Amino acid sequence: MMNEKRASIFYSARRVVVKIGSNVLTEDHGLNLSAIRSISRQICRLIDGGIEIILVSSGAMASGIKKVGLDKRPDEIPKRQAIAAVGQAGLIMEYEKAFARYHKKVAQILLTGDDLNNRKRYLNSRNTLCMLLSWQVVPIINENDTVMIEEIQFGDNDNLAAMITLLMDADILVNLTDIDGLYTKDPRTNSDADFIPLVSNIGEDIKKIASDIPGALGTGGMLSKTNAAKKVTAAGIPMVIANGGKPDVLKKLFSGKDVGTFFTPKNKKLKSRKCWIAFTLKPKGVIRIDDGAAAAILSRGKSLLQSGIVGVEGEFSVGAPVEFRKTDDKILGTGLVNYSSTDIRKIMGLKSNQIKNCLGQKPYDDVIHRDNLAVTAE
Repeated sequence: MMNEKRASIFYSARRVVVKIGSNVLTEDHGLNLSAIRSISRQICRLIDGGIEIILVSSGAMASGIKKVGLDKRPDEIPKRQAIAAVGQAGLIMEYEKAFARYHKKVAQILLTGDDLNNRKRYLNSRNTLCMLLSWQVVPIINENDTVMIEEIQFGDNDNLAAMITLLMDADILVNLTDIDGLYTKDPRTNSDADFIPLVSNIGEDIKKIASDIPGALGTGGMLSKTNAAKKVTAAGIPMVIANGGKPDVLKKLFSGKDVGTFFTPKNKKLKSRKCWIAFTLKPKGVIRIDDGAAAAILSRGKSLLQSGIVGVEGEFSVGAPVEFRKTDDKILGTGLVNYSSTDIRKIMGLKSNQIKNCLGQKPYDDVIHRDNLAVTAE
């Protein structure tokens, strides 16, 4: 039954994000041109079949290392950023040549986390990508490493691919790496590793397995891929991890073959704006709520009232994204607050008719309105 459902998802997909890892695209600290050509050819076939493809590609660092004559990735941030700038030019040039063979044009888009945190720039990015897709131009996206600082970085391209999947409301995220999918152990060093074809819940057991399977040249590993899967599946979008080095892997996937590890989505799909709140914005603090408030939000779709709040962590202003959790530390989701952390501490536990007496005013009846509240808990 699951095989049929999985196949139907691929058959019906009309917008897809494909992420390619450094370990697929590189060899001996340089670009693997045959891999770039193979993936480009497969993507062109999918486009000709009526599927919109957005490509998130690693490989700039590895390309730059070889171009500037280094034998390993440097530790110094200015050097890494300069190498990424050199490598990105070479990477996009090879993609342009590869796609031109099949009469397709490409567009380079470099993003930082700040571009998607800002709602206006978030929507501008979406509009640009939609226009490129309407022209059948292949957007090739990478993090803008040259200007990246910790506060605005995505962390890795697995996370970036998840963000783009949510931004574009894609039907599926395909994450291509150098192994066949998720295993119980690292199959590159453990012959007794068992393959995991299906993941329906990303719990601590899956995270533990994934954390023991590191990446190669890139910054990601299997843990960053499962973290990406957790985001998109919580939003109702499936993801698959597959081996990008295997012949015609994309063709096999979209022909309904059981290739790779498939992460099943939640039944209910989050709306685009709530995806932005839940997965793009970085929480500025934490609000802890009691069981009654949790039940009202999870079961009845209610707003978060001050009466159900039992604790506040961090300092934040009105409109900030804040994570809300149960007292047992279980994360329920993220919301945009109507009150500052200072005022929430004053009114938590109070009834609505007591707010004005406490603060001198009552601008809102709720701390987080349900329209600004994105639930991500199972």
